[in-house]
Amino acid sequence: MPEFDLLIVGGGPGGYVAAIRAAQRGLRVGLVEKERPGGVCLNWGCIPTKAMLRSAEVFHTVTAAAEFGIHADNVRLDFAAVRKRKDGIVSDLTNGVAGLLKANGVTVIEGHARFVGPTTVEVFEPGPSPIFPDGPRYGAAPTATATRTVDATDVVIATGSVPAQLPVPGADLPGVITSDGAFGLSEVPRRLVVIGGSAVGAEWASLFATLGAEVTVVEMRDRLVPAEDEEIGAALGRSFAKRGITILTGSTVTGIARAGDGLVVDVGGTSPREIDADVVLIGVGRRPNTAHLDLDHAGIDTDARGFIPVDDRLRTAVEHVYAIGDVTGRALLAHVASHQGLTAADVVAGHDARIDYTVIPAATFTHPEIASVGLTEQAARQAGHEIVTATFPFAALGRAKSFGDTEGFCKIVAGARYREVLGVHIIGPSASDLITEGALAISLEATLDELADTIHAHPTLGEIGMEAALTGLGLPVHITPPRTR
Repeated sequence: MPEFDLLIVGGGPGGYVAAIRAAQRGLRVGLVEKERPGGVCLNWGCIPTKAMLRSAEVFHTVTAAAEFGIHADNVRLDFAAVRKRKDGIVSDLTNGVAGLLKANGVTVIEGHARFVGPTTVEVFEPGPSPIFPDGPRYGAAPTATATRTVDATDVVIATGSVPAQLPVPGADLPGVITSDGAFGLSEVPRRLVVIGGSAVGAEWASLFATLGAEVTVVEMRDRLVPAEDEEIGAALGRSFAKRGITILTGSTVTGIARAGDGLVVDVGGTSPREIDADVVLIGVGRRPNTAHLDLDHAGIDTDARGFIPVDDRLRTAVEHVYAIGDVTGRALLAHVASHQGLTAADVVAGHDARIDYTVIPAATFTHPEIASVGLTEQAARQAGHEIVTATFPFAALGRAKSFGDTEGFCKIVAGARYREVLGVHIIGPSASDLITEGALAISLEATLDELADTIHAHPTLGEIGMEAALTGLGLPVHITPPRTR
């Protein structure tokens, strides 16, 4: 008899959630994790970056306190304290996850799993990390000696992703780091070059610029956050430029070299130049963390990019083997991984569950924040929709005025005939919190009329959805009527 009904390989936001749900369904669950529970999200991604971004936000607010009638003298940044606060938050949350796993009866096995069959793994002690030799072990190869063999009726692969490397000369030099390596910095770099202007790169650029670094962002596409609506990317570019961040779009890094105590970055494309830097941060994306798993021993094939194909029940092509989270390549977001984990656990437990990717909100925690859900204006037109768009600025909201943050807007993309909401795109204060209304609207097939007719509390930032809907109906109250589009 197998030791477990379900064995989960990887304890990130997909894996630990799947483990808890499967245990709640009455299954005997084992979880193999080579580091602290919570995976990249809790340890090296979502949570620690947001903790540091919050410190940057407070620093910015205090330095601008005079605008609010508050005079603060001798304001200074203590970067060591910023890191300590971040570490405390991470520790609290990872310990909390460990407690939840224990409370739900999940057996946690520390180590690195390697497949020896479809539903059997050997567990090894992780080796040193190529990122932090004496620290976190994400991306590390296993040591040579197995500590135990574990078999199960079903297996879920939930090993996540690791930062993608940049294939240019000098990318392995000291001072060239990934998003994970940024947590190892002991001080704010004086001159920082960020390669990649998507969510990861933009967040780090925003953080370090706020803390006083001289920041340059190099992005291959024609705008920042290219996955977002064009107007959102353009607005972020303008905002970054006003903050003194140099943005080089349509550009690529062709090489990195030592220059005295620092680095020099060669940039080609529309703005060829050499840039002096103390630190270069590579934020060009992530790749599946499937190295050293020996997937071939389980008969599991990957696609051309290394991701594991799955169906809407998270089943791989191998019976009794499932995959969730970043390794599937569907949407590299923690909240998607968690929903995949819930779905996979329910399927293993015999329930008729399926994952629906129709409505996936995304958030980028720059300043100003960005959040979106559904179709961009460009995607809606390409899909053949006849549309109307409606935009409402935060500057016209009383709450945003009193809050002292009026930059940005909410844009709704809707069908021209029925006014059904197809997409919502926000740049501005608390965008990540406000996007939930947009996700619910699309999920429930709501219309502009229904958003406009819903009474929103006043004065709140949340009114922006109602106000944008009214604008889309040609009935704006708090802005002058826009030109029809």
